[in-house]
Order: sequence, then C-alpha cells, then structure tokens
Amino acid sequence: QVELVESGGGLVQAGGSLRLSCAASRFTFSIMGWYRQAPGKQRELIADISRGGVTNYADSMKGRFTISRDNSKNSVYLQMNGLKPEDTAVYYCNGRASWGTEYWGQGTQVTVTV
Repeated sequence: QVELVESGGGLVQAGGSLRLSCAASRFTFSIMGWYRQAPGKQRELIADISRGGVTNYADSMKGRFTISRDNSKNSVYLQMNGLKPEDTAVYYCNGRASWGTEYWGQGTQVTVTV
C-alpha cells in the first residue's frame, strides 16, 4: 500500500518559519507536491517538483515557499518563511505517478498566529 506521511506542521507566530516533510513509502512518484486547504476554501496548489528537480509554483506562492526533494529518501519538503495568518491551513502532500494516478497524505495542520 502506497503511503504519504507528512510531518512538521504546528503553531507558529506571524513572520516565523516552518519546514514540512513528506515521506513516500513503497513507490517513487514522478511528481511530488504540496497543496493546502484553508477552512471554507478549496484545496490549492502551492508547488510541485519532478523527479529531476523541475519545480512549479502557484503564482501566489512564489517568494516565501520553497519546495525541494530528496529522491534517495523518497521525500519532498516545503520550506515556508515569513508566514502570515492567512497561511493557516491543512497542508497536504501529493504524489503523482507517471500514468496519472494521485495519492494524498493525511494532511498536517499549520496555524499562524498574530
């Protein structure tokens, strides 16, 4: 069974930083990415990264978020700096196989306080 396990979420003050990690088991994904879903809003893409390291960021996420990947660990990371209260959301790891099948992690809560 393919699993994506996120870690690193938590409570942080505005202006602070967090680093999210996601480890995939039993499968190496073509694309891995991070999404988030705030209360009452749709899930939105933050960024994704190919196995070769090509990154893709949502326009609104450029600048404060950095995605990276360690293929040897089947892991993807999201460095978040300058966090704002509006970044409060559940952050989800996503893995996409080359044929299109997607898998999701269980989500990790990030809460940014003023």
